[in-house]
Amino acid sequence: MKTTRVMLVSFATNLFLIVFKTIFGIIGSSSALLADGMHSFSDVISDLFALVGVKISNKPADLKHPYGHGKLEYLISLAMGTVIFLLGINIIKSSIKKEIIVPSIFVSLVSLITIIIKLLLSNYIIKNGKRLNNNILISSGYESRSDVISSFVVILSIILMNLSSKIYIFKYADIVATILVGLIIIKIGISIVIDNISVLLEEQVLDDDLRKEIETIFYSEPKLYSVDSLIILKFGPYSKLIANVSMDKDLSLLDVYNKMKYLEDKIKEVNKIKYYTIHVDPYIEK
Repeated sequence: MKTTRVMLVSFATNLFLIVFKTIFGIIGSSSALLADGMHSFSDVISDLFALVGVKISNKPADLKHPYGHGKLEYLISLAMGTVIFLLGINIIKSSIKKEIIVPSIFVSLVSLITIIIKLLLSNYIIKNGKRLNNNILISSGYESRSDVISSFVVILSIILMNLSSKIYIFKYADIVATILVGLIIIKIGISIVIDNISVLLEEQVLDDDLRKEIETIFYSEPKLYSVDSLIILKFGPYSKLIANVSMDKDLSLLDVYNKMKYLEDKIKEVNKIKYYTIHVDPYIEK
């Protein structure tokens, strides 16, 4: 499965980064780099949630769940955001009363390497998330991209700490950087939670091209005179269409049925639409 393959690549890369950052964080005496390693740990958590979420959300419809299990994708992402938020709080708490040690300057090179790796990885995940229309992948990709920001913070803190012999206040740069990394992680967690709560509250798909494509299908039927309402809701990896249309009032019930069956078959061919409810009214001129 394509989505699973993307997440396995992400999982393996983040696992490597945890070990890489932790080892050099200890060797280089950088609490900020160790915190950044915890940031990568949040990515691994995201990947694990994503792997489970993708498997569950793609389960087929059953008697109790006629629209499938797609919305579980958002519940998994919600849990992911909560765990990341709590991780950020713990990083900030751990930075208090830390012993001040000037980290080795070579640690900045380690952070630079992680920046390059994470940029490549986040772009790969986001690109595939959008291509596969998968909310979990997109959330995970943007969470990975934030790792780049935290790595820049680490580099800056290391440079400032090594200048602390000349400017005393710079000796606190590592602690400040650790707190900043924690705040970045908290922000990511809150953002993921808010985004997925919005979707669970029946958020619309704001895609003008998709709406125009569906309207074009409807208006391809000469006896369909107006599309009165058209709502597209996010539904896990898919979307659900709810539409109200008006057709020629002189058509027989059988004619309406046959014409709508043809239109529904055409709508099924639209990539993102899997479920639909279409109500037909008789067209009455005003």
